[in-house]
Amino acid sequence: MSVKLRLSRIGKKKAPFYRIIAVDSRKKRDGAFLEDLGTYDVINSKLVRFDIERVDYWISQGALPTDSVKRIIKLFKEVGLSGKIEVKPVEEKASKAKKTSKEKTKETPKEASKEDKKEDKS
Repeated sequence: MSVKLRLSRIGKKKAPFYRIIAVDSRKKRDGAFLEDLGTYDVINSKLVRFDIERVDYWISQGALPTDSVKRIIKLFKEVGLSGKIEVKPVEEKASKAKKTSKEKTKETPKEASKEDKKEDKS
Protein backbone atom coordinates (compact mmCIF):
# COMPACT_ATOMS: atom_id res chain seq x y z
CA MET A 1 0.00 0.00 0.00
CA SER A 2 1.47 3.33 -1.09
CA VAL A 3 0.60 6.16 1.28
CA LYS A 4 0.51 9.79 0.18
CA LEU A 5 0.16 13.03 2.09
CA ARG A 6 -2.24 15.20 0.12
CA LEU A 7 -5.00 17.79 0.29
CA SER A 8 -8.67 16.87 0.52
CA ARG A 9 -11.25 19.58 -0.15
CA ILE A 10 -13.87 20.19 2.56
CA GLY A 11 -14.89 23.76 1.75
CA LYS A 12 -18.06 25.05 0.16
CA LYS A 13 -18.50 26.12 -3.43
CA LYS A 14 -16.17 29.08 -4.15
CA ALA A 15 -14.80 28.88 -0.59
CA PRO A 16 -11.93 26.36 -0.71
CA PHE A 17 -10.79 24.81 2.56
CA TYR A 18 -8.55 21.78 2.65
CA ARG A 19 -7.68 18.95 5.01
CA ILE A 20 -4.09 17.68 4.94
CA ILE A 21 -4.42 13.90 5.10
CA ALA A 22 -2.49 10.64 4.92
CA VAL A 23 -4.27 8.40 2.41
CA ASP A 24 -3.77 5.29 0.31
CA SER A 25 -2.75 6.57 -3.14
CA ARG A 26 -5.47 4.52 -4.85
CA LYS A 27 -8.31 6.31 -2.99
CA LYS A 28 -10.31 9.27 -4.28
CA ARG A 29 -9.35 12.85 -3.45
CA ASP A 30 -12.20 13.24 -0.97
CA GLY A 31 -12.51 9.54 -0.10
CA ALA A 32 -11.61 7.59 3.04
CA PHE A 33 -8.27 8.52 4.62
CA LEU A 34 -5.92 7.04 7.21
CA GLU A 35 -5.26 10.14 9.33
CA ASP A 36 -6.14 13.83 9.41
CA LEU A 37 -2.91 15.84 9.82
CA GLY A 38 -4.18 19.40 9.64
CA THR A 39 -6.34 21.95 7.88
CA TYR A 40 -5.42 24.72 5.43
CA ASP A 41 -7.53 27.82 4.72
CA VAL A 42 -6.82 28.97 1.16
CA ILE A 43 -8.77 32.22 1.29
CA ASN A 44 -6.89 33.56 4.33
CA SER A 45 -3.68 31.72 3.32
CA LYS A 46 -3.06 30.19 6.72
CA LEU A 47 -2.85 26.85 8.44
CA VAL A 48 -5.63 26.46 10.96
CA ARG A 49 -4.20 23.27 12.45
CA PHE A 50 -1.05 21.32 11.56
CA ASP A 51 0.50 18.32 13.33
CA ILE A 52 4.15 18.36 12.19
CA GLU A 53 5.11 15.39 14.42
CA ARG A 54 2.58 13.13 12.66
CA VAL A 55 3.64 14.45 9.25
CA ASP A 56 7.27 13.57 10.07
CA TYR A 57 6.12 10.15 11.29
CA TRP A 58 4.28 9.38 8.04
CA ILE A 59 7.23 10.56 5.95
CA SER A 60 9.55 8.32 8.00
CA GLN A 61 7.20 5.41 7.27
CA GLY A 62 7.55 6.02 3.52
CA ALA A 63 4.60 8.29 2.76
CA LEU A 64 5.11 10.57 -0.24
CA PRO A 65 3.88 14.17 0.09
CA THR A 66 2.40 15.82 -3.01
CA ASP A 67 3.97 19.03 -4.34
CA SER A 68 1.34 21.18 -2.59
CA VAL A 69 1.88 19.47 0.75
CA LYS A 70 5.69 19.75 0.35
CA ARG A 71 5.31 23.52 -0.03
CA ILE A 72 3.01 23.74 2.98
CA ILE A 73 5.45 21.74 5.14
CA LYS A 74 8.39 23.89 4.03
CA LEU A 75 6.54 27.14 4.69
CA PHE A 76 5.23 25.86 8.03
CA LYS A 77 8.79 25.19 9.18
CA GLU A 78 9.75 28.75 8.17
CA VAL A 79 6.70 30.66 9.43
CA GLY A 80 4.74 28.45 11.85
CA LEU A 81 1.01 28.51 12.54
CA SER A 82 0.84 32.21 13.38
CA GLY A 83 2.16 33.52 10.06
CA LYS A 84 0.53 33.88 6.68
CA ILE A 85 1.49 31.18 4.19
CA GLU A 86 1.69 31.97 0.48
CA VAL A 87 1.21 28.81 -1.57
CA LYS A 88 1.51 29.14 -5.34
CA PRO A 89 -0.46 26.73 -7.52
CA VAL A 90 1.37 23.71 -8.85
CA GLU A 91 2.26 23.90 -12.55
CA GLU A 92 1.82 20.69 -14.45
CA LYS A 93 5.01 20.02 -16.36
CA ALA A 94 3.50 17.51 -18.80
CA SER A 95 0.62 19.73 -19.89
CA LYS A 96 2.99 22.68 -20.27
CA ALA A 97 5.13 20.68 -22.69
CA LYS A 98 2.04 19.67 -24.67
CA LYS A 99 0.93 23.28 -25.00
CA THR A 100 4.26 24.40 -26.44
CA SER A 101 4.25 21.61 -29.02
CA LYS A 102 0.65 22.48 -30.00
CA GLU A 103 1.56 26.15 -30.39
CA LYS A 104 4.31 25.21 -32.84
CA THR A 105 1.92 23.16 -34.96
CA LYS A 106 -0.84 25.77 -35.05
CA GLU A 107 0.38 27.09 -38.40
CA THR A 108 -1.68 25.35 -41.09
CA PRO A 109 -0.34 24.46 -44.55
CA LYS A 110 -2.52 27.20 -46.07
CA GLU A 111 -0.90 29.86 -43.88
CA ALA A 112 2.56 28.57 -44.77
CA SER A 113 1.81 28.69 -48.52
CA LYS A 114 0.45 32.26 -48.23
CA GLU A 115 3.67 33.36 -46.52
CA ASP A 116 5.75 31.66 -49.22
CA LYS A 117 3.80 33.49 -51.97
CA LYS A 118 4.34 36.84 -50.23
CA GLU A 119 8.07 36.18 -50.07
CA ASP A 120 8.18 35.22 -53.76
CA LYS A 121 6.49 38.50 -54.79
CA SER A 122 9.02 40.58 -52.89
